[in-house]
Amino acid sequence: MSLGAVLDMARKDVTIPANATTQILKELHADFIRKQEKDHASLEYLTTEFLRMSGLYWCFTAMDLLGELEAFADAEEAEVVRTVRECQKPCGGIAPAPNHEAHILYTLSAVQIAVMLKFVDQLDVEGIVKYVKSRQNPDGSFGGDRYNEIDTRFSFCALAILHLLDRLYEVDTESATEYILSCHNTDGGFGTRPGSESHSGQVYCCLGSLAILGRLELIDQDRTGEWLAQRQCDSGGLNGRPDKLPDVCYSWWVLASLAILGQLEKIDKGAMIKFITACQDDETGGFSDRPGDVADPFHTVFGLAGLSLLEVGGLEPIDAVFCMTKKALGEKLLYR
Repeated sequence: MSLGAVLDMARKDVTIPANATTQILKELHADFIRKQEKDHASLEYLTTEFLRMSGLYWCFTAMDLLGELEAFADAEEAEVVRTVRECQKPCGGIAPAPNHEAHILYTLSAVQIAVMLKFVDQLDVEGIVKYVKSRQNPDGSFGGDRYNEIDTRFSFCALAILHLLDRLYEVDTESATEYILSCHNTDGGFGTRPGSESHSGQVYCCLGSLAILGRLELIDQDRTGEWLAQRQCDSGGLNGRPDKLPDVCYSWWVLASLAILGQLEKIDKGAMIKFITACQDDETGGFSDRPGDVADPFHTVFGLAGLSLLEVGGLEPIDAVFCMTKKALGEKLLYR
C-alpha cells in the first residue's frame, strides 16, 4: 500500500488526483459494460456467479442510463430472458444463477430486468408473489431466503417487487411499516434491525420502503436529511457511516435517500461531481469505488445513477426509489 493510501485511510478521506478527468466518459463506459457481458471466460466472471442476476441488472441499468439500452438489449435479451426463467425456482423465488438457491435480493434484480426489457409476462408472477409473501415474518420483517436472515434490505426488496408487479396488497403493509420504523435510530439513520448502527445503505432501503408504502410522514425527515448530509467528506465523496472512507456507491445510496426526502440541496453538488468523475477509468471505462482503483459494473451503475440524480452528463433521468430510469418504469413511477 502506498504512503498516500495509508494517509488517506488515517484521515478517512481520499485525495482527488490533480489530473483526474472531469468529463463523463459515456462512450467508454458503454464499451466497458459490453466487454463485461461478452467475456464469460474471465476469472472475474466465473468467480462472481453468486452475483450474476444482480450483475445483469447493473449492466442493463447502466446501459439504460447511457441511452444505449435498445441496442444492448437487442444483442443480449434472448439470453437474459432464458437465464432469468432458468433461475426461477419451484418456490417461486429467483436465484442469482441456475445452480443456486432463491433469494429475495436476486428476485428483485430479476423483476427489475423483466420490467426494463418488458418480459414480466414470461415469468411465473404468481410464484414470485407467493415467495415474497412467504418471506414476511409475524413482526413485519422479511427474511432474505429460506434461512430467514432478517435485514431491512429485504424489506425494501419485498416491497419493491410487489410494487413493480402491482401486488403490494398481498403482504401486511402495516406490520411492514412498523418494523421499518423500529429500525429508525435517534441519530436519524436506520439500521439492519432494531438497535443496529445507522448505515447509508439501510437508510436508502428504509426510506425507499416508506416511500412505496406512502408513509414517509411518520419520520423526522429533516433529522434523517442532516444525518445523510454529514456523510459528505472534504473530497466531495460520500461515506456509508461516520469515520469511513468515501465510496462511489454511496453516490447512489446517500443521494437517492436525499432525493426521496426532497433534500438534495444539502449536498455540495460541485464537489460531489468532482469526486464521482475522478473515479472513472479513462482508459478502460467504468467507475471504481475510489480514484485509482479497479473499475467494476457495481460501481459503474451507481456512479452513473448518482450523476443522473445530479442532472449532469446528459444521462437518462433516474428514479430515486427503484434505481431504474423513469423511462423504464413508466406507470410504475411513484413520483412524476
